[in-house]
Parts: sequence; structure tokens; C-alpha cells
Amino acid sequence: MKRVLDLPGAVNLRDFGGYTTTDGERVKPALLFRSGMMANMTANAQDEFRALGIKVICDLRRQDERDNAPTPFPEDDPRLFHIAMDPGSGVAMRERTRQGQFDLDERIRFMTDINRELARDHVPHYRRVFQSLMHADGSGFLIHCTAGKDRTGFGAAVILLALGVDHDTVMEDYLLTNEAMDFEAFILPRLRTAYGDHMTYEDARAASGVRAEYLHAAFEEVERAFGSFARYLRDGLGVDAGDRQRLREQYLV
Repeated sequence: MKRVLDLPGAVNLRDFGGYTTTDGERVKPALLFRSGMMANMTANAQDEFRALGIKVICDLRRQDERDNAPTPFPEDDPRLFHIAMDPGSGVAMRERTRQGQFDLDERIRFMTDINRELARDHVPHYRRVFQSLMHADGSGFLIHCTAGKDRTGFGAAVILLALGVDHDTVMEDYLLTNEAMDFEAFILPRLRTAYGDHMTYEDARAASGVRAEYLHAAFEEVERAFGSFARYLRDGLGVDAGDRQRLREQYLV
């Protein structure tokens, strides 16, 4: 199936359904979507987006991100949930970047810490993500942020795991960002506008791409804090056995 959806102006827009679960069922395609910002979608792309049948959009961006790149749809069509996340290491990395160039290893360390913090410090936010998913009631659902790869990447991974998809497949979907993202034409110019011409292609790949160790770090934090993914879902995100069964009935075939 086609996972990366090529709508002009969309960023990292993907269908993350279609995967097989560990018990042999399949996540329904064309219902679960993930993306980055959508502000630059052309009018035709917006029409194509509407044709996807998405009823709920879960926007994980900060207020300033939404102000700078507003979603081009009214808040009630599709239903829009704002769940702002801003990991502390992300704040520190932006400030460090403004101060000047720093090496690739340091940037990777920042990104790893960001993903740990998503799992550790944003449990209430991901609880609301699942509440918005359940609000979709089996219809089309989109989770997104600016690049669609850290806040969104962890969220999509947790949703897939909750539906019963195995870790290797979840990682495969996570790493697809590196193929879907146009680092040279889209990411690098934005970074240079924000932080100066010292930004390199390698900086763009590190800051706006993904690495397996990023997601591994998030799940290590889940295990450390909750002991297991099942307990993270139940005790952290409030997704009990009944909720998981309801989601499986809605999104598996």
C-alpha cells in the first residue's frame, strides 16, 4: 500500500494503517494518518486531504507554531484537538542553536533527551491523544506536529503498539520519516531562516530526521517509569483493557 501521501505542500503526510498485528489481524488502512504542518497545502491538496475522510485532527504543536503555520481548516471540520507539547530539551536545543553551530553528536544527544522527555514528562498529553482518538470513534484520525516525527512519531508508535503491532514494525513506520521528509528543499531552508546559514544538511537530518535510538530511548523511559508498556497504557494514559478492545474493534480488520 502507498504510505507516503504526496499532497502538494503537506509535510511527512502518511497512512500508518495497514500493518499486521501480532495475532494476525490488520490495522485498517486509510483511517490512521500522521503528518507535519499543513499550512502550505495548496487548494487542490486541501481538497484531496478532505477526501481522506479525516474527522479528528490532533495537533501537538506549541501555540507559536500554530500561529506561524495555522492548520488550513476550521476547528470543527475536522474536529481539532490542541494538545501543546514542548519538551525541556527542545527548548534548550533551540536556544543552543540560536547561539551558534554545535556538533552533530551534541544535537543527537538533545534529540535523544527530547524523546525520553516525551515518554516521561508528557504522559497527560498522550492521555489526551488517546481521548481524541477514541473521540474519532473508528473514523479517520490524524496526529501531527510541525515535522511529524518526534511528538507525532512517539504518539503514532504508542497507538500502533496499543493495537497489537510488534515493535519491529513500529520502528519501521517510525524510520519512514527519513524517506518521506524533503530535508534539502524544505527543512534546510527553514532552519537557515530561523538560525542562520551555518546550518548544514547534516544538521537538518539530525534535527528533523529520526534515528532508531530516539524511539528506543522513549520506550526505555516507559519501561523505567511504568515497568511495562501495558502498565504505561493503563496507569499512565488511562487506556484500560476495555478501551484497547474498543480500539481494536474500530481499527482492526
